[in-house]
Amino acid sequence: MERIASFTINHLELFPGLYVSRRDKRGDCVITTFDMRITAPNREPVVDMPALHTIEHMAATYLRNSSRKDDIVYFGPMGCRTGCYIVMFGDLNPEDIYDLVIEMCDFIISYEGEIPGAQPDQCGNYSEQNLNMAKYYIRKYRDDLMENKRFTYPE
Repeated sequence: MERIASFTINHLELFPGLYVSRRDKRGDCVITTFDMRITAPNREPVVDMPALHTIEHMAATYLRNSSRKDDIVYFGPMGCRTGCYIVMFGDLNPEDIYDLVIEMCDFIISYEGEIPGAQPDQCGNYSEQNLNMAKYYIRKYRDDLMENKRFTYPE
């Protein structure tokens, strides 16, 4: 079997950033998958599950209510727990969604109140949430992204 593209990225050289993971095209439709890498793989601890679950709830809620809501296909965590995927309609680059991602981070960081979708009738694991740790990881990610603007995978 061929290795999938994401396994060809040197994760030992990968740092937090916003990368194009893949572009898929069928007919005139292009879907871009972004790698929102929150931690440095294999060098920093992975995002703990309650925080990652909260990031998923908060980010998905924000994106699906944003000015780009019609472009959003999916937001969700990576299995390795070092980041999340943002899947959007369009032939896009990180620069095209940078402001949206920063706004999403600011929304999570400033959010107070009940976590959207964190009720037993709305989520299959509603009680495993941690807003304070989600804010910690997202603040760290946002600050690093703003300072370093890593948009290209390492060679």
